[in-house]
Amino acid sequence: MRIDAHHHLWDLGRRPQPWLKGEALEPINRTFAAAELEPLLDAHGIDATVAVQSSSSLDETRELLAVASESGSPVAGVVGWADLTDPGLPAVLASLAELGPLVGIRHQVQDEPDPWWLGRPEVRDGLRAVAGAGLVYDLLVTPDQMTAAVATVQALPEVEFVLDHGGKPPIAADQWEPWAGQLGALAALPNVSCKLSGLITEADWESWRPQDVLPYARQLLEAFGPERVLFGSDWPVCTLAGRYADVYALAEQAVAALAPAERNAVLGGNAARIYRLA
Repeated sequence: MRIDAHHHLWDLGRRPQPWLKGEALEPINRTFAAAELEPLLDAHGIDATVAVQSSSSLDETRELLAVASESGSPVAGVVGWADLTDPGLPAVLASLAELGPLVGIRHQVQDEPDPWWLGRPEVRDGLRAVAGAGLVYDLLVTPDQMTAAVATVQALPEVEFVLDHGGKPPIAADQWEPWAGQLGALAALPNVSCKLSGLITEADWESWRPQDVLPYARQLLEAFGPERVLFGSDWPVCTLAGRYADVYALAEQAVAALAPAERNAVLGGNAARIYRLA
């Protein structure tokens, strides 16, 4: 099995994506549907995907679940959005799960001005509700939020976390610390995995080369081990810096030195296990 464990779909005709602002993001400021992704999946032998929320919208989550429920859809699971601070969250999650293969929840913590947002009691109560519903929580954080992420993962051993985009390393700045140390602290906790995703958009979009990105990708594999790393394309955001083919080729290069079973785990098996995909 080959699984793309992280991509997005959005329809600007249904609702705006508030984060799509500015000239730099203009190339992706349009609708992206599954029909556009499917030929890319076929070209690279990808059997299934996990679609991930891109806005704080229950309606968007319902729409992604509808796409996943269509006959022949490549989307095997959805990481949706729900308000972690909502006291009625368990009922909300139950209602969403009735609509399709809900496998996780994510909030764009990177947009929260409070670097300790994850440490708020009401947020942690919400994370416990996510675990109680049998779901994974995707961590989308910036480096200055990583300390709170480590403390939260440590405080909630019953919650299964997946770190998105390798913790967003400062590749364009050619910096290693404090990212590598923060990553190591997170990887030391057994209830968190990490996505090999979103790295080329942390590099210089115009001039990056594989040798700029691969050391960071390999550090993810060294820190978490091949049993806790999941490939994801981050399509269509990745197209700001390269093609789907470029992202997949980088992943293949990153895992080339692993044993065949380990490569298979990173490129599909781990996603199937962690997200409990059918």
